[in-house]
Amino acid sequence: MMATPKPGPVQINSRNPIPLSSSQETQVRELYYKRVRGYCADEIRDFASCALNRTISATWACRQQRLAMNNCMIAHASQQEQDAAREEWFATRDERRKEREAKEARKKEQEKFHRAWWGMPPLPEDEEPASTEGKR
Repeated sequence: MMATPKPGPVQINSRNPIPLSSSQETQVRELYYKRVRGYCADEIRDFASCALNRTISATWACRQQRLAMNNCMIAHASQQEQDAAREEWFATRDERRKEREAKEARKKEQEKFHRAWWGMPPLPEDEEPASTEGKR
């Protein structure tokens, strides 16, 4: 009987192996784009000022500015930059949670004020106001 080799631990190449939801990945992608646009702000500004008040002629009239902008964006659009954006997203996760909790608290206070103003009975502490998210 031949012994089969035991599989070793799976190696993950990503620096942040935690899987994210689609909306979280979108937030990371927006951070990534913001960082790359920040590096290339001068080139983007040059292209935008050249293309201002032009239509189809911007294609050839602003060719050098467009190429400079694209080269800058390509140079800074790297896996390292994506990893940095992902790390920044994880670093600011607690801040976003605190903002979300503060928003919830403001919403509850506004609901109390609204009920008091219109003479409605207050909600019991364990009952949440009806959510209108996702309803049309």
